[in-house]
This record gives sequence, C-alpha cells and structure tokens, in this order.
Amino acid sequence: MKIEELKKELKKYLKNERYEHSICVMEMSGKLAEKYNVDKTKVMKAALMHDMAKETSFDELKKYIKDKNIYVSKMEMLLGVTLHGKVAADICMKKYNFDEEMCSAISNHTTGKPNMTMFEKIVFIADKIDETRKYNGVQELRELAFKDIDLAIVKNIDYTTENNLKKRRPILEQSIKTRNYILINNKN
Repeated sequence: MKIEELKKELKKYLKNERYEHSICVMEMSGKLAEKYNVDKTKVMKAALMHDMAKETSFDELKKYIKDKNIYVSKMEMLLGVTLHGKVAADICMKKYNFDEEMCSAISNHTTGKPNMTMFEKIVFIADKIDETRKYNGVQELRELAFKDIDLAIVKNIDYTTENNLKKRRPILEQSIKTRNYILINNKN
C-alpha cells in the first residue's frame, strides 16, 4: 500500500492533532532514513502508522491485547502507555502486510528495545523530535539525532526518566534496558 493510501487509512483512526503528529514523524523519519541509509519509503510507512491506536480507549486496547494474545509485561498492562504501539503493530501486520521490522519499530516506539536496528532507532527518535514537539531541549536533540542517533536516544531516555522521577511516576524497565544496551555497546 502506498503512503497516500495509508494516510487515508490513518485518518479513520486519529483526530487532526494526532494525525498531524504522525505526518511530522513520518517526515522526520524520511530525513533520518536518508542520513542513515535506510529504506526511506518503508520507514516512513512505519512512522506514519506508529500511533494509529493512540486514541483507542485503554479498555479497548487491553481487550484487543487479550483477544489477540499479544505479549505485554504486567507493568505495561498496568500503565498502558505502550499498549497503543503493540495494537498498532498487530493491525499493521494483519491489515496492511507490514513486515516484522516495521511492526517491531511500531511496537517499540515508546520505550525502544535493546539491540534496535537503525530502522527501529529512526522511528523511535523521530517520534520524540518531530516538528510538533516543543519541549525544552528538543532542537538540540533534533540536531544530535543527525550526528549520533544512539546518543540522541540515550539523551531522550535520560530526559524522560528524569521527568518521571520528578513526577514520581513509574519508569518502564524496557526503556532502561534500551539505554543500558546502547551505552554498553556504543563504541564512540
């Protein structure tokens, strides 16, 4: 399915603001794909659809996950912040014939995962630095993503972790595993 057709499909799932975010993530992914020599069209499709289930209710997401027997950790099920990615990945695989790498990038776009491919890294960081994002330090992170994507991912996880600590929110273990994997294996 072509990107223009996927855009029409996505409109069925998302309101304007989230749809605009998804378009901007797709565009950022395309730029990063050029920089890191990744299949641009394929990464843009995954990035476009990464949040397609974001506006689905928590109860509907939990039901979908149980009905389709999708694995999520107890913490993920409790907090719910990653469920939309798991559901979106499953829908994209079944309805739009996305391959395993595309689905993994969608499924893990919130927390990342250890040993991500460059494709997965692009979708992860593009979601955090697209043009709709306005948080303190985002411009620095955008620039860094084009110089050292691993460092940009670590800085993003650091920022998110610090923010969650300040607000006394739980921190998902998968994010910490992602950060540690990059730090241990980054040869820079």
